[in-house]
Order: sequence, then C-alpha cells, then structure tokens
Amino acid sequence: MVEMTLGKALGAGLRRAMQDDDKVVLLGEDIGRLGGVFRITDGLLDEFGAQRVIDTPLAESGIVGTAVGLAFRGYRPVVEIQFDGFVYPAFDQIVSQVAKLHYRTQGRVRMPITIRIPWAGGIGAAEHHSESPEAYFVHTAGLRVVAVSNPTDAYRSLRQAIACDDPVIFFEPKRLYHHKGDVDLDIPLADAPPMGIAQIVRPGTDATIVTYGAMVGTALQAAEAAADESVSLEVIDLRSLSPVDYDTVSASVRRTGRVVVVHEASREAGVAAEVIASLTELCFEHLEAAPLRVTGHDIPYPPSKLEKHHLPDLDRILDAVDRVLDRPGTLTGADA
Repeated sequence: MVEMTLGKALGAGLRRAMQDDDKVVLLGEDIGRLGGVFRITDGLLDEFGAQRVIDTPLAESGIVGTAVGLAFRGYRPVVEIQFDGFVYPAFDQIVSQVAKLHYRTQGRVRMPITIRIPWAGGIGAAEHHSESPEAYFVHTAGLRVVAVSNPTDAYRSLRQAIACDDPVIFFEPKRLYHHKGDVDLDIPLADAPPMGIAQIVRPGTDATIVTYGAMVGTALQAAEAAADESVSLEVIDLRSLSPVDYDTVSASVRRTGRVVVVHEASREAGVAAEVIASLTELCFEHLEAAPLRVTGHDIPYPPSKLEKHHLPDLDRILDAVDRVLDRPGTLTGADA
C-alpha cells in the first residue's frame, strides 16, 4: 500500500495502463509539457514521448474526433477534457460517434475511448469550471459513465476504463484531487472489484443514502452526525452511473425501507430522479416512506461566494433523512 492523493493515483493509473499496453495514447490540452491543469499527467511526456502524450489544439470536438480515428486504428485513446464545462463542444462527437459506432457497425468497430473529465464544484471556480453534466451522458445509450470518490477507486477504475472495449466517460471530482488514501499499486485488475459495482462504504439499518463522487464524503459526515442521535445510515457509493448496480442498491433499500439520493447536479431530470424511479419499481412493497432527493438547485452554477448555498451539505442531507424517518418537527413538502 502507498499513500497518495487522488490526483497522483490517477497519474499512476495512466502510467500503469501505458506500460501495460503500447496502444494507450493520451490526448488533451496542455497535458504534455505542463502535465495538465491539475498536473495529473505530470512526467508522462518525458517517460513515454510526444507520440503517446499529445498536446492538442484548444478544440474539444477535434480532440474527441481524433480519438475516434485512433480507436478505428486499434488504439486506446484517453482524452482529457480540461474542465467539465468544456466538454460541450465535443458533445456531438461523443453522442453521435463515440456512443454509436459499435452499434452502427454491428460490432465490427469498437470504441475503447476513455474521456476523463475533471468535474463538479467546491473549488471556488465559476461556471464552465464547476459543471455537473453527468445526466447527459447517462441518458446516452452506448456509454459507460463512472464517477470516483477516493484514490483507490481512481487508480483501479481508471485502469479498468482504459482496458474496457466500451467508451467510458470518467468523472473525477476536482475538489478531491488532493485528498489522500492508501492505494495498492500492484493489485491485478482481475482481482479488483469491477468498475460497475456499487460499494457500501458505511453499513446502516435505518435509511440508505445513495450518492457518488465528492458527495460520498458529505454523506459520510451526515451519517456520523446522525449516529450521535442513534440513527443508523447506510451510505452507498454508486461508482458507476451507467450502468447502475441496482442489485446492491435495491438490496440495501429493502433492508432499510427508506432512501435519500444525493448529488450536486441540478435536480430536474438528474441521476437521482432515475435512481428513485428505478428503486420505486424494484422496492415498492419494501418502502416505508417516499424516496427523497438532495441536489443542487436548478440554476446555472453560481458565483464562488454563493456555491456553498448551491451544493448539498450535511444539514440538507440530515433534513431529508429526518423526513424519510418521519421524525417530529421536520420540514414537509417538495424534495430538498
């Protein structure tokens, strides 16, 4: 085990994938000499050369289009989108080409492309630098969508994504880049949990909190606070947003009878809405209360001084928990 930050774990995952397969190439703005805005690719240019660590023009559509051509030729391109809000110029390439070419060619062409996206808020940045666009990609058939929450998952899941023959949208919570954890750099991929499996990060009995990315830490804080009032919350890190591991999530909800889904993306038509709809279908007879959402607000991302009012926090999560538990003196009405 080696202690490292989530950012360093991602860099280690890229390095290992490039060592294991010389068809893995990296593309992105400033990822070579600079090592990326967040320094995730620092040192890889010197190690692997400019033919495999490619500084691209500032043109996201062109970057992803080039990755499509490389995939046609048998390469495994890993694209870095510099910030979450910069992915939109590449949206047409992703949903019209990357997601559909395997199906369109009746399986003759694979698109083993990994698109890394530094993602979400909490760093005091403005719009286009703090977006949560995951619902667009979850809605797009043909894509896998992954969101990591800790250094171990960052290292393992990135290697799994690169090795996968399906295209993967890989969300990295930028506010956690400097968070540290122990990482086993030597574990074979075959022995690691599949990237599509959800993880119970805290067992509990009274209600289930389902979340992903940076909100996992916030949910764990809420569970700690609830424990002081003798409320036992089970926290599940989805890890994969498409497909969702409903076996793990529904088994938890059947045990607890209550569920709160948390994400910082906007509420309307978000991942939480789909998860709740699916859990209602799967677990209706086991639910003791209506499932609730705790999400960001339906607004463009606010200025940095106001983002703390936009992002779900411990108090908003605990309020939703109180409501699903029907504890006296709590708020009622629409979702948080």
